[in-house]
Amino acid sequence: MEGRFLEDLAGLSDLDEKSLLESLTGRFSRNHIYTYIGDILVAVNPFKQLPVYEKEVSERYKCHEKRSLPPHIFAVADRAYQSMLGRLGTGPKNQCIVISGESGAGKTESTKLLLRQLMELCRANSQLERQILQVNPLLEAFGNAQTVMNDNSSRFGKYIQLRFQSSSVKGAKINEYLLEKSRVVHQDEGERNFHIFYCMLAGISPQDKEMYGLLDPTQYRYLNGRFVQDHMVQHWSAKYAEVSNAMDMVGFEEQEKVDMMTILAGILSLGNITFEMTDSDILKVTEKSQGWLKATAGQFGVQEEELLRCLTCTMSVTRGESIHRLHNQQQAEDARDSIAKVVYGRVFGWIVSKINELLSHKLDSDVALSEIGILDIFGFENFAVNRFEQLCINLANEQLQYFFNHHIFLMEQNEYKEENIQWETITFKDNKPILDLFLTKPIGILSLLDEQSAFPQATDGNFVDKLNSKFKANSNFEVVRSHSPLFTIVHYAGKVQYNASGFLEKNRDNIPANIRTLFINSVTPLLSVLFAATISRTGTLMPRKAKLQAVDDNFNSTRKQSVGAQFKHSLAVLMEKMFAASPHFIRCIKPNSNKLPDQLDSKLVMDQLRYNGLLETIRIRREGFSWRPFFKEFAQRYCILLLKPDVPLDKESCISILNTTELRGWKCGSSRLFFKYWHQEELACLLERLGKAAVVIQKNYRAVSCRRKYLILLAEVRRQQQAQREREEMEEEMRRRQLLLEEEERKRQLFMEQENKRPVSPPVPLPRKKKPEPRPRSILTGIAQSSHLAPVPRPRSKQFEATPFDNDLQESSDLMNVLGRPEDEQRAREKLKRRSNTIRWFKETQARKVVRNGTFPCWFHGMITRRQAEDLLIDKPLGCFLIRVGQSREGYTLSYRGTNRCRHYMVEMQSNGKYVILGEDRAHSSLPDLVQHHAQVGIKPFMELLTIPCGQQSDHESDYEELKAMMPPAMQNSNSVDSVEAVYEETDKVHLELQRLFLPPGQTPGLDAHKPPVLRRVSDRRRRLEAAEFEPMEEETEHKDRPIPRLYPSIRLAMREIQQIQQQFSASQEQPAVPSQKPWGPWRKKDS
Repeated sequence: MEGRFLEDLAGLSDLDEKSLLESLTGRFSRNHIYTYIGDILVAVNPFKQLPVYEKEVSERYKCHEKRSLPPHIFAVADRAYQSMLGRLGTGPKNQCIVISGESGAGKTESTKLLLRQLMELCRANSQLERQILQVNPLLEAFGNAQTVMNDNSSRFGKYIQLRFQSSSVKGAKINEYLLEKSRVVHQDEGERNFHIFYCMLAGISPQDKEMYGLLDPTQYRYLNGRFVQDHMVQHWSAKYAEVSNAMDMVGFEEQEKVDMMTILAGILSLGNITFEMTDSDILKVTEKSQGWLKATAGQFGVQEEELLRCLTCTMSVTRGESIHRLHNQQQAEDARDSIAKVVYGRVFGWIVSKINELLSHKLDSDVALSEIGILDIFGFENFAVNRFEQLCINLANEQLQYFFNHHIFLMEQNEYKEENIQWETITFKDNKPILDLFLTKPIGILSLLDEQSAFPQATDGNFVDKLNSKFKANSNFEVVRSHSPLFTIVHYAGKVQYNASGFLEKNRDNIPANIRTLFINSVTPLLSVLFAATISRTGTLMPRKAKLQAVDDNFNSTRKQSVGAQFKHSLAVLMEKMFAASPHFIRCIKPNSNKLPDQLDSKLVMDQLRYNGLLETIRIRREGFSWRPFFKEFAQRYCILLLKPDVPLDKESCISILNTTELRGWKCGSSRLFFKYWHQEELACLLERLGKAAVVIQKNYRAVSCRRKYLILLAEVRRQQQAQREREEMEEEMRRRQLLLEEEERKRQLFMEQENKRPVSPPVPLPRKKKPEPRPRSILTGIAQSSHLAPVPRPRSKQFEATPFDNDLQESSDLMNVLGRPEDEQRAREKLKRRSNTIRWFKETQARKVVRNGTFPCWFHGMITRRQAEDLLIDKPLGCFLIRVGQSREGYTLSYRGTNRCRHYMVEMQSNGKYVILGEDRAHSSLPDLVQHHAQVGIKPFMELLTIPCGQQSDHESDYEELKAMMPPAMQNSNSVDSVEAVYEETDKVHLELQRLFLPPGQTPGLDAHKPPVLRRVSDRRRRLEAAEFEPMEEETEHKDRPIPRLYPSIRLAMREIQQIQQQFSASQEQPAVPSQKPWGPWRKKDS
């Protein structure tokens, strides 16, 4: 009993179902939801928040030893990351993490936790990491829904591929599988549509609802006329804000978001179109739904008549002739629902494609990248009524169970036999026969489904009859005697009865040619792109980059595959990726069916333990050898443990290496070694110890080497300083002697002047003995000019050139003055070019966004240096801030006065024009919006609030010194100003020059924001009348710049018509108005 609460169940002394269940139950009651089975993690869904995912916990599980901390999902993420980098016993290799379990077991939440921890492990302050984390909430909104078993059930499967270069993430790719499109048009009792519809209707503002054409949620048939309860409206509204921010963070354009929301609104409107037969047996749209038809046409951007024709008839071309077949009422409703399903499916496929494009656009195809894959796929499902979607979902789970069995049992035990390792075979439940029942050609279930789908006259009953005749003797297939098309499959997790109604239609998934042509010609660009795209063999949407002329051929060629064939192929591709990587398994357990915390249903848990094969897994992990490297692979990795070079990569070397360690329990085969799952960590610790020793040796050697070079350099510097001093002393001595000579000469001249003043008799000249010869003119000229020549400097010694140790020296330092190294001209030119490009970027793309009412905000300081920003903030109070333009990049920097220092946050501008502080998870439409948000929400990680803007220093020329260096001649002001304004302009000329540089042509920089009230009143005299007209014009400009649906006027008119029809219908029925029929706020007439 003492071992029942072990963290690793492979250490259980009594290995049976009872002890296994007791251990999990005991740990669950103590909120220990994670348990190891060797290197496999078992996670029990607690259905509540637990304090085990905080930042401190995440930090502890970075590069930790497995035995030092309790089991955790963060440990799995760390093990996969370290294994990818080659730090855990094996060389660098791609990894995959397989999360499995039935619906409601917690797979989606586990995926989010794994992603978060992996981004923490490779954290490099990259915006890409924040974008990857925003993918999950975005895909959840469009791909998850409430079911009977799970409030946030994934209705699609996804395989997330994270691409790494060295230790940093460089991109990501999402592979999606089998979206449950039928949920758009039909939900069973207790279930809901996809989350995004409830997010839209709860979170969109009344103005935006008017723009998209959305009415009261209870009016929509595709929502079953129900909406969430009042206390949940706030929850869905917050979800919508989260989804909208996620799209901004990932990089979706504003117009794309508007088009997508308009299309989703069109799907809801489409569901309200109903049909009726006239007296002449002609199908028509009911009078009550005429407005919905117009609204749908406007929201889809197509003609109303063309849409009606697609709903009421089918066009086919036979031998060059167009044949129109009219629909009956049921066929028209099927066509309506088919359009809704295919449009939503294409929108979802486009979102995934767009995410992949935005997260991988900077990947270099020539650089080899490592990869970690995370598989989060729909869990095993067994509902009251199981349809085609449940068949595919359970097939995917069968494939995952086979992968688990193959990796844990089959492959491992086969290697024991091949390597002559003594082993008692462990039996397990092999589900290969069930996979063969589905996938075998030509008589598998999917092959027979495709065969029947090819016949236009075939029915679902024919398909079930075919299955009964082919598989009645198969032990995994049971025949059901019923008038309905039913059959039963014995899955690894239990029996599931399927209702085949609709199997053939869903497998065909046909889109009539006239519907495709209609949407390709839509005036809504996004809808046109969706239907011009091609579909790959795996069912992935591939938007076309080229022109749309040759759409038909590609479309037809890719649509020949059925949904079942696409899903089968996508599973094969997925398995190929997973078999090529090293797997890590997480088995999720659902504790109860009521989704309640602190309750564990022993029978339900035991069933999951049985069909997951966890008892057999414990046995093979306890007795088996999960790590089985070849001799060459092991010797290459661990030859350093012998501490000698040129070790041969053979069996003897491996034995020698292992003899130097204290490992016990390993075995040696004929071509490979066999280790327990914990041996990898023990060997990794030995390598880590040697690695640390090597670092110490390198540190000391480099210290000695660098110090030796430093002393040589310092001695040379001192010698040069001494020579410099000697030269200065010599020059000083020469100057002193020169001064003495000049003093003596001055005294002599003074004496001569005094002698000349004495009255003396004229001297008698003596006769000259020889006539003096004249001096050459060139010599005289040279003597006259020599006193004006600059002194010639002595040549510099080679020993004074810069060395690698001068990287951190500033030119103002004494040593740099001695060395005299000028700045590299090439680097200076490149820096100048980058700065010039930044100025041009700001002028062309940013100035209009920053300017407010003709002037810059007081917190915007142009292009100043980091040091200048700190000088401005150094004496300011806590919370003071400014924003400046980056000097060598296209972006901004937010400088903030912190508690004991100034902090500088990089502000990135994304491809969609949104602004994000690096490391934050919220995007903003403008810099003023960013400032306003962080005045209320602190900036991570110190949660610092922006409180006081740092104003301009108009009498200080250095604020915009860097900017003015690149400034072209200032634009002349075309409008004259008053004399008082001219005086004021002179005092603030720096700020005015900045405004004139960046304002659009024809606009005058305004000074009102900086004037005293008295001066402001003087200038307001001639503008008082214009002010009343300016505000409406400004609002009109903002409304004009905002993206709107292409056919917004048509949508607005259709919504009014719908309300009028509803009012008339209510009056004719003489019934009191119900909430669902009240005119909605935005559509009520103001001047009734």
